[in-house]
Amino acid sequence: MKGNIKFSELSKKVIGCAIEVHKTLGPGLLESAYQYCLCHELRLNNINFQTEKKLPVIYKGDQLDCGYRIDVLVENEIIVELKSVEQLMPIHEAQILSYMKLANIKQGLLINFNVPLLKDGLKSFVL
Repeated sequence: MKGNIKFSELSKKVIGCAIEVHKTLGPGLLESAYQYCLCHELRLNNINFQTEKKLPVIYKGDQLDCGYRIDVLVENEIIVELKSVEQLMPIHEAQILSYMKLANIKQGLLINFNVPLLKDGLKSFVL
């Protein structure tokens, strides 16, 4: 976790869903498998979300589709960026922070499923 950020109830529920996916599947799969299963778990828990939501860049007043997509946007409140990598890098943190700024979303979760314990692959962000 980053700093002493207090988790909202919604973020706790999302993290709980991610933990359930990780407990069931373990590490070593592709990011797309974790995304699909996390979305299924969110659905089972009656949590509204959008997946692969387009994220345009506003440049000089024009809205441009630069190919950015939010992995999972939960309740229009939390951006969830999923990874399945050996370790999270600063570029992954920069990515979620940029997405949060572009989408004007205040909370973000960066989740790396390729770890033995999910808590070691979880970072929370608040703008």
